[in-house]
Amino acid sequence: MLIDFVEDRIPFSEAATKVLTWSETHPGQACVAWHTCANLFYICGSETQRFLQDLIRFVDIPSVETSDFARALSFQMADLEDAMQAAAALAFGATFIVTRNVKDYARSPVKAISPAAFTRKFSPLCQRSAQAC
Repeated sequence: MLIDFVEDRIPFSEAATKVLTWSETHPGQACVAWHTCANLFYICGSETQRFLQDLIRFVDIPSVETSDFARALSFQMADLEDAMQAAAALAFGATFIVTRNVKDYARSPVKAISPAAFTRKFSPLCQRSAQAC
């Protein structure tokens, strides 16, 4: 989802923008795993550093430990990076993992929903505050 926003991948960037706007208006209610920031920097280039500096003003980076990584290794998920996302989400106490890759989180202990589904789910919040949409 962050790559969709940073690279303005239409049509996916619209929902990603709405999720990030919601996150900015609800500071501390969203998180991004530490390794996601590194992946974004690696994939999108050093120009993402400014974006990441802005992002961490309102999005938390959950603290994880060896036990969290061990937990990720125990998940019955095909992709280790996805399992690490799930472990970071658990460490944060997240209700959802927001990703377009929902199918790969079928066995995740934290439910995955798409950015579009997240936006629809929280649309009543958006209706109350035009800035949140």
